[in-house]
Amino acid sequence: MPAQASVLTLVPRPTEARVRPGHFTLDADTALRVGEGTEPAAELLRTLLAPATGLPLPPSPDGRFTLALDTGAGGLGEEGYALTVAPHAVLLRAAHPTGLLRGIQTVRQLLPPQALSAVSQRDTRWLLPCADITDVPRHPWRGAMLDVARHFQPVPYLRRYVDLLALHKISVFHLHLTDDQGWRMPVAALPRLTEVGGHRAESQKGPDGSGTYDGVPHGGAYTRAELTGLVRYAAMRGVTVMPEIEMPGHVRAALAAYPHLGNHPERTLDVWTRWGVCDTVLGVHDEALDFCRTVLDEVMDVFPSPYVHVGGEECPTTEWTRSAAARGRAAAEGLPGPEALHGWFLEKVGEHLVRHGRRPVGWAETGTELPRDFTVMTWRDPAHTLTAARRGHSVVNAHHRATYLDYAQSDAPHEPPAQPGAVVGLRAVHAHDPVPGEADDEAAGRVLGTQAQLWTEFVTTPAHIEYLTYPRLCALADRGWSGAGDWADFRSRLDGHTARLDALGVHRHP
Repeated sequence: MPAQASVLTLVPRPTEARVRPGHFTLDADTALRVGEGTEPAAELLRTLLAPATGLPLPPSPDGRFTLALDTGAGGLGEEGYALTVAPHAVLLRAAHPTGLLRGIQTVRQLLPPQALSAVSQRDTRWLLPCADITDVPRHPWRGAMLDVARHFQPVPYLRRYVDLLALHKISVFHLHLTDDQGWRMPVAALPRLTEVGGHRAESQKGPDGSGTYDGVPHGGAYTRAELTGLVRYAAMRGVTVMPEIEMPGHVRAALAAYPHLGNHPERTLDVWTRWGVCDTVLGVHDEALDFCRTVLDEVMDVFPSPYVHVGGEECPTTEWTRSAAARGRAAAEGLPGPEALHGWFLEKVGEHLVRHGRRPVGWAETGTELPRDFTVMTWRDPAHTLTAARRGHSVVNAHHRATYLDYAQSDAPHEPPAQPGAVVGLRAVHAHDPVPGEADDEAAGRVLGTQAQLWTEFVTTPAHIEYLTYPRLCALADRGWSGAGDWADFRSRLDGHTARLDALGVHRHP
């Protein structure tokens, strides 16, 4: 790829980019002029470029590659940056350290694709094209959710996953840690959550897509040290890890470990081996609420993310309707019936998070059922985004027909197993505007952004994860950072960007 052409293939597309003649050469004599507060960005640049280039990039007051924090650059916000490349000097500046981290990823993309390789590339000249780039994201929330509850993924792969998110300026890694089919989050006071809830008999897809018992075990859980290390690793790359702990539904794995937390304490349950929605839910007695608070306290201790996701969706109320204790709880709380316990339960756990300075997040099925303090993730219908925003919620638009990457990306017969349903193609992802067209300025201002989802019922390996994720996540990243864009322009840039994915060994869709 010619040096100048790399500016034209940046993903996501920068706000402003002007190419100029010439190039700056990174070589053994290149030193970094490191301004106050820019040391983490300098260290990230060295870490990312060292495997392929072998360049030491030492600090020097006379370094020709300058990293600078300019707190007066108000227009750059928290994530924006300005990059100037001239033949004899480079200046990367930002108003906030996160902006420098975003700029570092742009520098990586401007270099030859070989710069992203994990092995030494001795015969490559490391040319940066001369350019002036000013870049500020359209939306602060550009997320990617990975479900490790259905199929566990080891921490080394999660770190690679983070690296790929950072390359595309994704800001939030949403880690789905618990579900009916597995509990991956350690809680010191409740060891059976991972000892029992972290292991199941494997599910096998049946003709209806539901899954049936086949006797092959599957399991895995993280240690606290692994998760805290992942959080630090992501933060160094400007990515926030947001945990998701499902409640009060999608808790079969937890109830297999601690049956007394459910509506039938005498019942022995297995960790669920089917896909879909299980009707086994938490009870509404004080001990169940105390359990949630204990779990969330540990979660908040491990994950400093300002947002904590508690799931909240697909919670059948059948068990509560049939339970005298639950009906009594509803009456005691002045609720119209046991169905209303869903909102009541979420309000209780949300209040606990708010008291500790966190913001609860939940999936919304209609846009109206979550308590006021919740940030809402809408997924069923684009209209729900507008409904939730008008109610005063902050909203992340995760419409399943544009952001669920577990659906197949084409109807070709060679595609690997995917979630049953219609195709979610690359163009549909790129066409997804998080802000509904009918939104007024006030409602539009409450839409934080968008997020991709990868549920893993039918996805077991890192290679399969990457095949479903890329290049569709490139399209979501482009739309989330750059705003509305021309499809032909994106496709043209993507054609060049795939060389970078290939250099990283990404198992991408063709």
